[in-house]
This record gives sequence, structure tokens and C-alpha cells, in this order.
Amino acid sequence: MSRAWVAPVAVAAFMAAIVAVLGATVTEIGPWYHGLAKPAWTPAPAAFGVAWTAIYALTGLAGVTAWLATPRWDEREWLLGLFALSGFLNIVWSLLFFQLQRPDWALIEVVGLWLSVAGLIVLIWRRSMIGAALLVPYLLWVTFAGYLNMAVVRLNGPFS
Repeated sequence: MSRAWVAPVAVAAFMAAIVAVLGATVTEIGPWYHGLAKPAWTPAPAAFGVAWTAIYALTGLAGVTAWLATPRWDEREWLLGLFALSGFLNIVWSLLFFQLQRPDWALIEVVGLWLSVAGLIVLIWRRSMIGAALLVPYLLWVTFAGYLNMAVVRLNGPFS
């Protein structure tokens, strides 16, 4: 591994781990969640862990790829800021849906998460098409999660 990759890989892995741990901490799959009516096409619980593990790995790789392809520090600041925003919104969605038990609020918030991932793809595309492509599964997953979230709201709302 080239020395230029060491610091970005370490930072990306660390940040992905933080988002994953914080997201998992606020994601309580308990009686409330199990009691929700869900559409027949809801994935098995194990699928979520597999999907998120792959997404975090691809997102970290996209971050490293984009970082190395972005020579100017001011552009790197935008890149870091948008990755941080996306990670924050990812955690907030879990907090709203699982901890606060407000899928209706999470449905509104998922729009911001989707826009942050789409924004990352657009920003990264200018420097690295591969980096941008690595984020497409994340965008597709957030799209699917938003649709599933909407189905849960329709089947169970209103929430209070």
C-alpha cells in the first residue's frame, strides 16, 4: 500500500466505524419494532447488517478514492463536510425511527439523507467516477429504506 493511502484509509475506516457503532447503538430492534405492520417485501433482519456492512465499506473506499483525487484542501474540506453530514443524518434517521419511535419524522429526515448521498456522488464525480460509483449502492439503499419507511408509516400511522 502506498504511503499516500495510509492516513485516508485509517481516517475513513475510523469514521465509518464511528457511524456504524453510533447507528447501531440507537437502533433498538425490540417489541415496538416487531409489533409494527411491515410490507411483505421487508428484508430479513440479517439482510440489514449485511447491507450496511457493505455500504460502510464502499463509502469508506469512496472517501479514500475521492480524497486522493482531490488535490486542493478547500475542496477536501467540502468533501469531508458532506461525508460528515451524511454520517450524521444516517445516525439521526436511526434515532428518529427506533429510539423516538417516530417513523413519520424519519420519513421526512430520509429526504435529507438521500440528498446528502446524492450530493456526495455529484461532488465526487468531478474528480473520481469510480469514487462516485462506489456510492451508488448507498444511494440505492437509502432510496429503498425511504420507500420501506413510507410503507411502515402508511401501515401504522399516525404516530404520537
